[in-house]
Amino acid sequence: MRETMAVEAIETGTVIDHIPAGQGLNILARIQSHNAQARVTVGLNLPSKGSGQKDIIKVEGWLFSEQDAAEMALYAPKATVNIIQGYRVVNKFQIGLPSAFVDIFACPNSNCISHAEPVSSRFYVKADSDSVQLRCHFCERSFSDSLFKH
Repeated sequence: MRETMAVEAIETGTVIDHIPAGQGLNILARIQSHNAQARVTVGLNLPSKGSGQKDIIKVEGWLFSEQDAAEMALYAPKATVNIIQGYRVVNKFQIGLPSAFVDIFACPNSNCISHAEPVSSRFYVKADSDSVQLRCHFCERSFSDSLFKH
């Protein structure tokens, strides 16, 4: 007999699927930094045909733009975003890494001018098949993406 998990469907909102297992809580933190009152359903370490395990997040009442999704890209660059209206998927897209992250992360370099001046942080993204590097616009130092993941 096949077991299934029942998770309540959402009428309107966003479903982020195919999040690498263990990264769902990082994405949840980003969502809550924008809207602490968001109604969210989180599934952690769920079975996945492609990767063995995955996380999934459902956010009711918030239709993510590609810009909203780009903020989550460092944690789940290959995740899928499903926009739901009337209980149906009306738009679907891959997150993908943006060319830059603006005002999302603080620079790990404590001597960076961005800590002393009222400016938005900006990191340029350089990705290859094995890693992601973020270069600060202000101090020009490069950092591994692992410094920004919790």
